[in-house]
Amino acid sequence: MKVTILANYEPQAAKGLMQGSDREAAVKALFESVGGKMSSLMFTRGKYDVVVNGEVPDQTAGMGMALAVRASGSVSDLVVLEELDMKGVLAAANKAAGVYKPAG
Repeated sequence: MKVTILANYEPQAAKGLMQGSDREAAVKALFESVGGKMSSLMFTRGKYDVVVNGEVPDQTAGMGMALAVRASGSVSDLVVLEELDMKGVLAAANKAAGVYKPAG
C-alpha cells in the first residue's frame, strides 16, 4: 500500500536536525522495520516541514509506524494519506447510493 506522510517537527526535533541528525536514514529504517520501503523524503516550506512517500504492507503496519513516531514526541500534525483503489471505491459508492435513503 502506498502512503504519503506529512508532518511538522517539534522544537527539540528541529534542534536535532540542525545538529546533523540523518533523518533520511532514520525514516528509511522506520519503513523497513514494518516491512515497507521509503521512496522519498522531502523537506518542505509551507504547512508541513516534511513529506515522505513510501510503501507499507498494509494499514496495520502504516498505523503502527505512525503511532511509534507520534509517541516519540518529535513531530506534530502527523498525517498519513493512503492510496485508494478508486475503482473499488466507486463500485462500493454506487452500491450504497442505490439503497441509501436520505433523511427528509
